[in-house]
Amino acid sequence: MEDSICATATPSGSGGISVVRVSGPQAVKIADKVVRCRRGGVADMASHSVRFAAFVAAGGAAEEVLDEGVVTLFRAPRSYTGEDVVELACHASPYIVRRLLSALTDAGARMAEPGEFTKRAFLNGKMDLSQAEAVADLIASENKASHDLAWRQLRGGVSDEMAALRARLVEFAALVELELDFSEEDVEFADRQALRALLDEAGARVAALRRTFATGLALKEGVPVVLIGRPNAGKSTLLNALLREERALVSDIPGTTRDTIEEVWECAGVRYRFIDTAGLREGRDEVERMGIRRTVEKMRTARAWLYLFDAAAMTLDEARAEAAAWLRRLEPGASAATVAGGSASVAAMSEPRILFVANKVDAAGRAAGRDADTVYLSARERQGIDLLEGALRELLPPMPDGDTVILTNARHYEVLGRLADTLDRVLAGLNANLSGDLLAQDIREALRHIGEITGEVYPDELLGTIFGRFCIGK
Repeated sequence: MEDSICATATPSGSGGISVVRVSGPQAVKIADKVVRCRRGGVADMASHSVRFAAFVAAGGAAEEVLDEGVVTLFRAPRSYTGEDVVELACHASPYIVRRLLSALTDAGARMAEPGEFTKRAFLNGKMDLSQAEAVADLIASENKASHDLAWRQLRGGVSDEMAALRARLVEFAALVELELDFSEEDVEFADRQALRALLDEAGARVAALRRTFATGLALKEGVPVVLIGRPNAGKSTLLNALLREERALVSDIPGTTRDTIEEVWECAGVRYRFIDTAGLREGRDEVERMGIRRTVEKMRTARAWLYLFDAAAMTLDEARAEAAAWLRRLEPGASAATVAGGSASVAAMSEPRILFVANKVDAAGRAAGRDADTVYLSARERQGIDLLEGALRELLPPMPDGDTVILTNARHYEVLGRLADTLDRVLAGLNANLSGDLLAQDIREALRHIGEITGEVYPDELLGTIFGRFCIGK
C-alpha cells in the first residue's frame, strides 16, 4: 500500500484511446515527471479536473515527447481506490502505451498486479469484498442478465443482507457476553425468545438465498442445454437452425457427430449454451463409444435436455421410455415420471428437465405445434423453431425485480452453507439451554462467516485468489 502502482486500464492492442492509471501516495509526484501541461503541473490541478497535456519520457539530455492527450486527477479519498489517482488518456498505440508505462516506472511507480486497484479500493473501505467480486463479474458480463446481476451485487445486494443480519447478531452477542461478566448473579440480558425468532428468520433467509444460486449461476454463465437423441435424429440440423448458421456438420449417415460441439445462443437477455452431442446408441467403434461417453458426461451437468426423436420413426411414448432409461444411467434412483415433467425454474432443478422435440414432422405428415413438454417441428425446413425458442425461454423464471437478491458467487454459496450450519447450532444450543459462553462462541463463529463474505474477516490467501481473477489495470 506504500507503493504507487501503474497499469493500462483499457484492453491491449491498437485503437482510438488507451487509459493508463496511476494510484498511490506518490501518484501525483510521479505523474508530474511525465506530464507537461501548458500551465502548471498535475500538482496544481483541482481534484476531478481534466487538462490537455503532452506525455514525455526522459531521453538523455532532452525529453522525448511520446504523445499528447488528457490527464485527469482524482484526489484521495474521492477516487476509485481511495488514494490519489491520475489517469493519462493517450492514443492506443501499443508502442506509446509501453513507453508511457516505462516512463512511469522510471519515475518511481511499479506495475500493478492483477486486480490491485480494486484490492486497494476494498482495503481503503471504498467497497466491501462481495462488491469487489462483483466488479470482476461486471467486467465479464456478456448479456443483460449477467450484467443486471453483477450491477445489483455491486450496488449492495448480498452485502446489505449480510450487514443487516450482522448488526442484529452483534447486538445479541454483546448482551450474551455481558452476561458472562455477571455469571455469579445468574442474570440474562439477552432475550432468548427474541434470539430464537432472529435465528429462525435468519436461517430461512440464508436458505432462500442459497436456493437462488442455481438460477444466478445459469443467468451469469449461461443455461447449459444438451441436445441428445438417437443418431440421425437431426440434432446438428436443429443446432444450425437455432444459431441461424451452418455450425455443425450435417449428414444422412448415422453417427456423424463423434464429439461434442458447444455454441452460445442469446434470447431475451439470457445466454443459452447449446451442446450438440454424439447420438445415443451402443457405439460401433471405439471413437464413437468415446463420443457417447462424453455425451453422458455433458448430460450430467446440463440444466435441460432437448431430447430429439424422428417423429416419422418413433412415438412420443417410445421417446419418453428411451429418455427415462438414459436418465436412470445418470441417476439410478430417478423415476420415469421425472421425464414426463414440463419445464420449470432452474432454481428448482435437482434433475435435468427434459423437453421433447419431435423432429421431421414434415415427413410424418403433421404440422408444427407444441404441447406441455413437447415441441413438434422440422429443423431442416425451419418449421416450429419459434415454438422451441418460446419453450426454451420458459426454462428460466422471469428476471427478478430490482429488490430481489440473487446469489451468483460460488464462494458466497459455500460460506452461506457454513453460516446456516452455525445458526442451526446456535438454535440447538438455545433449545438445550446451553450456557452463555457456549452460545457466545457459536454466535461469534456466525459473525466470522458473515465477515468472510463482506470482508471484515479475510485471510491473505483469500484476497490473492479473488483479485487474481481480475485483469491488470482493474
